[in-house]
Amino acid sequence: MIELNAIKKVGSKLNRPECVLSTSNGRLYTADWRGGVGVIEADGSQWYLLPKEKDLELKPNGICLMPDGSVLIAHLGAEDGGVFRIAEDGTTTPFCVEVDGVPLPPSNYVHLDTLGRVWITVSTRKIPRSEGYRPDVSDGFVVLVDPNSNGGKPRIVADDLGYTNECLVHPDGKRLFVNETFARKLVSFDIAENGDLSNKKIVTEFGVGTYPDGMTFDTEGGVWITSIVSNRVIRIAPDGTQEVMIEDCKDEHLVWVEEAFQAGEMGRPHLDNAQSKALKNISSLAFGGTNLKTGYLGCLLDDCVYTFNAPFTGHAPSHWKFKGPQRQS
Repeated sequence: MIELNAIKKVGSKLNRPECVLSTSNGRLYTADWRGGVGVIEADGSQWYLLPKEKDLELKPNGICLMPDGSVLIAHLGAEDGGVFRIAEDGTTTPFCVEVDGVPLPPSNYVHLDTLGRVWITVSTRKIPRSEGYRPDVSDGFVVLVDPNSNGGKPRIVADDLGYTNECLVHPDGKRLFVNETFARKLVSFDIAENGDLSNKKIVTEFGVGTYPDGMTFDTEGGVWITSIVSNRVIRIAPDGTQEVMIEDCKDEHLVWVEEAFQAGEMGRPHLDNAQSKALKNISSLAFGGTNLKTGYLGCLLDDCVYTFNAPFTGHAPSHWKFKGPQRQS
């Protein structure tokens, strides 16, 4: 297990850095509730890529780097969602805001794979989304935007999921892995050539106090999962064995949250109140550094990113070689 005193902080005055990404040039990118993206340069300096449109109030949750320097933002509004593209100069345009003529509810995550397909998750159709914080609610879904199929039109490719959170195409390119936060499962789907998903399988299920949110892969076939509330990082080995790599929570707080969850009474107070020594509700994980052995943790309730030395090498993400957005003069 990685000791808490070995975890350091990167960045400052970030606003809800729920999602963190890294690239080979040493940069970090975080979702930021100023409405755009926080950029932490390799030298530690910071700046923000924000929409030019002052009347556009985005609540970025997941973010996704694009090859042209733009960034896709999953908008987690109180009642509205969708994915927006913010260009390097701040020009912001809708990327995917409806499917089959139906507006997207508050949207959680967006992922670009190596084939240029964009995968989008919506956790729940319920408004407010806290009504989806229940083990018996399964109305989340996955949207695919594939420029090479369906005329590039978005379509739902997986439905009836238990609070859909981060999703990633496996390094083998053949499977989509999806976290179901309040079903407490990591599942996978086979990906057909046209992007259709089938053959849903449970990769692993999680027990008391684990609510899977973020994920990434290492080069030895492991899947790394972050859990909100309990501040756990769990590695799932290829044989399905789970190993807790990081944990930071108070037992009594976890009991309180778990009782509410099982009773169907979980709400915002259970997620917005960190009871821990150091980590304030971690939500995402990225490997970076010169050798992909530095871990970075995004979070919901702090103004920084956490970092640690990892005992495994991360698998390079699809955006690893991207330069990322450049600061405009």
